[in-house]
Amino acid sequence: MSTLIDLRAGATRILQLQRKDGAIPWVEAGIWDPWNHGECAMALAVAGQQEAAFRALDCLMDRQEADGGWTGELGAGVPMDETNRRLAPRKLAIARDTNFTGYAAVAVLRSVMALNAPRRLTRYAPMVARAMDFVLSCQTPYGDVVWRAPEPGETLDDIDALRAGNACLYKSLECAIQIAAMIGGDCAPLRAARARIAEALRDRDWRFDRMGEDRRRYAMDWYYPVLAGVHGGAEARRRLSANWRRFVEPGLGCRCVADEPWVTAAETAELALACAAAGAPEKGAELIRGLAPLSAAEGGYWMGWQFAEEIVWPYERPGWTAAAVILAADAIEGLAPGHDLLVRNRIKDGPVTRPGEEAPAS
Repeated sequence: MSTLIDLRAGATRILQLQRKDGAIPWVEAGIWDPWNHGECAMALAVAGQQEAAFRALDCLMDRQEADGGWTGELGAGVPMDETNRRLAPRKLAIARDTNFTGYAAVAVLRSVMALNAPRRLTRYAPMVARAMDFVLSCQTPYGDVVWRAPEPGETLDDIDALRAGNACLYKSLECAIQIAAMIGGDCAPLRAARARIAEALRDRDWRFDRMGEDRRRYAMDWYYPVLAGVHGGAEARRRLSANWRRFVEPGLGCRCVADEPWVTAAETAELALACAAAGAPEKGAELIRGLAPLSAAEGGYWMGWQFAEEIVWPYERPGWTAAAVILAADAIEGLAPGHDLLVRNRIKDGPVTRPGEEAPAS
């Protein structure tokens, strides 16, 4: 039972969106990617919706491609309709995103733990192993993982790496290591890859945003290294404190982008998770309580609040928005078994074999 959110209403919203094959799109009009689908699967598991959660994981398994990746639709580039209020998915851009692929490990482990169904790991572990093969094939000699698989004729150096995506992969690899250990698999390559990602994030910041855009204006680049455990303890709290005023609008929540007057429920929930990971769950609980005005009477949460115009924007209730809030409440309140998985770093980085390259002279 949650005192922070209406757990049943949030799960109901996700169930409204789930299709017969188990797929969970963003909204009724569509948009599907494996990351947000996996987020919804975990939330269903936390809410005790066993059949729906396993249908979602089975859908992931069915849609996985031969090399371990998934092709997902890029919801971030979806245009708005003529009213500028609703998402209007038409011909969507697609990509084989490494972070979206790696997140299957988190989705599987969190769901299995929440439903106390460890035997299910034998069903899903091969899918996770193939996903990790895909991710590791996109890791550069510097330790960063590029954001998508190369097209024919491209090299890894032609593709950018994203801070938030690599931080999330750090958590995904942690979960993949735990799954491999639980079924007697080889964890060594996963441990080495995870340690190299951490090293890139901590010591090779020049590897990110190489293609022009400085993504540090995005809140995810700020809090994800804390949420995922790349930075912990006092270091994590310092990182959050350093940019708190830049991203957090008092009484409303977390901005998606520092220079835009728009707070979103999902970013606010993820920041609450980061607070819990940094040892400040009470601060996370305060953020979740502040989302009450974005709670929709029909179930779930509105995507965001444009506070300059004082309107809900977009006028959508994505399943993954409800899922993010459920997972944050779970981590803070302990709603289901394994509730600390997303906010506790269970595996320490091992030794790293350095490739020998140094950053270019500035």
